[in-house]
Amino acid sequence: MPEQSPSAWKRFWERGGAWRALLLAAVYYGLYQLMGLLVGAVFGDGGGIRGEEGSAMDVLIATALPIILASVLLVVFALSLGWLKELFGRQPVPGRRWMWVAVGVVLAINVSGFLSIDYARAGAGLVAAWLFTGLIVGFAEEVLTRGFVVTLMRKAGHGEIAVALVSSGIFAALHIGNLFTSDQGLATTSLQVIYTFWFGLCMYLTLRVTGHLIWPILLHATTDPTLLLHGQDPASNLFGIVPALSTYLIILTGVILLIVLIVSERRRAKQDAVTGAPIAV
Repeated sequence: MPEQSPSAWKRFWERGGAWRALLLAAVYYGLYQLMGLLVGAVFGDGGGIRGEEGSAMDVLIATALPIILASVLLVVFALSLGWLKELFGRQPVPGRRWMWVAVGVVLAINVSGFLSIDYARAGAGLVAAWLFTGLIVGFAEEVLTRGFVVTLMRKAGHGEIAVALVSSGIFAALHIGNLFTSDQGLATTSLQVIYTFWFGLCMYLTLRVTGHLIWPILLHATTDPTLLLHGQDPASNLFGIVPALSTYLIILTGVILLIVLIVSERRRAKQDAVTGAPIAV
């Protein structure tokens, strides 16, 4: 029985490319915002903006539920293309040992954050709600950026420097909307966008060195709730110094590791040129 040719839908996305990645991210962001409006219309406004200062139930409804709905759409999209196994399977581009630095820095921040939360003041219910929400956030944002965006860039034949920059840039751009959907000002949003770009680079390096998407998902999942709970209910101990400086630690780490990545990939390209292997930069 002859194989069926791919549908026009699948052929469109199989071509990959940065503009398709940007299109997907824009559609996702629009649908996510729509989900938030629908949840707000059904359940009403929870405590705080996106549940940030409300009860555990506020967090689960106002923050987690729209992301859960958006995550379902991402999974459906992956199934429509037959990419689910490709996204979560072994990555085709291997990592290098120095990339573990990105994992180590983020882990150090998150562990220090966990050790510097006043759990009695925060309450078990709110902590559990944020940990669950963090898992959902990590899944959605990593599947979109380190999953789909990275895959689309590689399918178009882009080298890993471009893959790293575009996936991190789109991830950072998704946070620009916080200027309009929260009460934080321009300065705070700008710093957040800069931070998320370099955090995204650390997650790209995590993907490379671990070889599977599940690890940046889990590492990301422990980051947001840790830093948020530490910010709201900090404990008075020395561990709190690390998460307090996390924005600057991630930016510094990202800048250094990007330089190392560029040097490493350029060196590999020169070696490939000598051996006659295909070059992608």
